[in-house]
Amino acid sequence: MSVRTYLDRAACVATRATGDVEPNPMVGAVLVREGVVIGLGHHRRYGGLHAEREALANCRRRGNDPRGATAFVTLEPCCHHGKQPPCTEALIEAGIERVVYARPDPHAASGGGAEVLQQAGIPCEFCTDSPLATHLSDPFVKRVTTGLPWVIAKWAQTAGGSLTTPEGESPWITNALSLKRVHRLRARVDAIVTGIGTVIADDPLLTARGVRRVRRIARRVVVEGQRTLPLACQLVRSVDDGAVVVVRAFPNGTASEKSPSRKRGEAGPCARLDASDPSLARGAQWGIKRMCVPGVEGRIDLAAMLCQLVEQHDATTVMLECGPRLLGAFFEAGLVDEAFVYGAPDAQGHAQQEGLRGKPARWVEALPLVRTKVLGGDVEYWYRRLFSDG
Repeated sequence: MSVRTYLDRAACVATRATGDVEPNPMVGAVLVREGVVIGLGHHRRYGGLHAEREALANCRRRGNDPRGATAFVTLEPCCHHGKQPPCTEALIEAGIERVVYARPDPHAASGGGAEVLQQAGIPCEFCTDSPLATHLSDPFVKRVTTGLPWVIAKWAQTAGGSLTTPEGESPWITNALSLKRVHRLRARVDAIVTGIGTVIADDPLLTARGVRRVRRIARRVVVEGQRTLPLACQLVRSVDDGAVVVVRAFPNGTASEKSPSRKRGEAGPCARLDASDPSLARGAQWGIKRMCVPGVEGRIDLAAMLCQLVEQHDATTVMLECGPRLLGAFFEAGLVDEAFVYGAPDAQGHAQQEGLRGKPARWVEALPLVRTKVLGGDVEYWYRRLFSDG
């Protein structure tokens, strides 16, 4: 079997922990000797054993000796003491003969494991043959290298390309199968961003419902703009089910002049909450948190908001569930990494398998199409950026 096959398998094992390990990366490891897999492991939860130690333990439970095996790992083994001891130490002690990893660890504290292993006489090979393994840790790498979270856009659209239904009709564009997939997405992200217009028009809950296991309880983040969050809305009434964070620009754009120009997708200055803002008291009794970020004429700096969600709320993954204006602003700023689009069937009930139409088709031009999947009469389009840390 090829190197890619083993790295692919390590990546597949790692995805079992989707939503359980953040802010750590998902990592998988496979131990192979003479063409036979003798151990498998993955990082199961934040603070738990790392993938390499899990694989070594699995190997021994199977009655195998890891000495002389090759370790195929999706991320370079760490070499520092954190919540767990160094993986390099475990690999050396176990007598691993060779290590192949799909991505260097960009973290200043934990990186450099390959060098440590090679100094111990264990050859290490950085291999990009498996895109699955290489890009598994994209959200972690993006956060470490840019200070920004991984951003997932999600929307549903009609056959004509509209993101809304005519007034008086059902607000649901897609079917129950598509809605179920959306709830699964919500159950594995750290924050869900929406706009005040969507809150006023649709009064959404933005919680994960009907999911077998909610891995993460996402913060519901509302970009307030010129209008304010109604205290009678479902988000406020359900604050015990998930924190609500309201974001607004600094009053009178006072911070905007301090915002330097930057390239698309780069984080701007991460503003702190302005304790002198009198609006802080509004909604505080309901447990609503507020953030103020740089902006111009009431429009917030989206990159600065994302940066602050990382710094203040430890967000690694953020999902966008907002109207076309805010969605378009995120795409225009080059801040979207992944998109799930749900296309409803046409008037004759035919699925939109020929592709997206209208403005959304232009939004996703920069994102490669990974897969389309028919869900009843709907079609799910999955787009994803291949993040480069180079």
